[in-house]
Amino acid sequence: MSSTHIPQRVVSLQPSATVILSAIGQLDRLVACTKYCAEVCPDVESGGRTIIADSWTAKAEEIMAAHPDLVIAAVPYQEKAIVEILKSGARFLGLAPKTLADIYTDIMCIAGIMGSPDDGQRVIADMQTEIDAIRARGGGAVRPRVFCEEWGKPLIASQRWVGELVEAAGGEFVGIPGAQVSAESVLTLNPDVLVAAWCGAGDRVPLEKIVRDRGWEPMHAVQTSRVYCIRDEFLNTPAPTLLQGLRALAAAIHPERFTPPLGLRCIAPIGARTSEARLHA
Repeated sequence: MSSTHIPQRVVSLQPSATVILSAIGQLDRLVACTKYCAEVCPDVESGGRTIIADSWTAKAEEIMAAHPDLVIAAVPYQEKAIVEILKSGARFLGLAPKTLADIYTDIMCIAGIMGSPDDGQRVIADMQTEIDAIRARGGGAVRPRVFCEEWGKPLIASQRWVGELVEAAGGEFVGIPGAQVSAESVLTLNPDVLVAAWCGAGDRVPLEKIVRDRGWEPMHAVQTSRVYCIRDEFLNTPAPTLLQGLRALAAAIHPERFTPPLGLRCIAPIGARTSEARLHA
């Protein structure tokens, strides 16, 4: 590819794109990104990059001020944000992955546009190798039934790629990925493992509170204290960051086989929760 066609000034409006740029060794071309990109990819805080609005709240004037020759955005979008991106006049790559295969395609799209297809292939191969390794370690065991949620109000199940990661980690994803569900329907599913990874919440999901408020005390996952919070960016950033989410899922689903990593938090045992409730009564 001729270097004259390779973008030199890239604006990223979504953390997944920033992580992919970093993974393929092209972060030096990033001139502006969002505050959420800085949270998941701390390297962007150096180099004098501008912090601008994201794919949901994009502003044309902020994009134009960065003088980009490529803008990368990803779901979730708002229609007015798309209009703002197009008004900037820069080339625009919009991503909307649903599965791991889609994420691999997005990695190759970005790598190809940036003139680094070999790096894209390397990143994908590394992801697939680790996923296969964890699948092999979790194989042959009983597959616990797992419900994962990406938002609490309304209650929304995690995306399809999370379902695929749950399967790779040795579990069975229950519910419909990406669908809004009721607390009652999840209780009826009665999962063995419950995972909360709320968008934008980091690792701060109030596990004891959601169990209490939703009436989930009879749930098998709650009775056995297998209710977990996994850091938002580990499961909701469709990029190589998902490997951290996979490790956390594996430890939640098969704690006898996997060591809990940073970014995984478990609910207090029932007795401790009861004592805490009495203290605050």
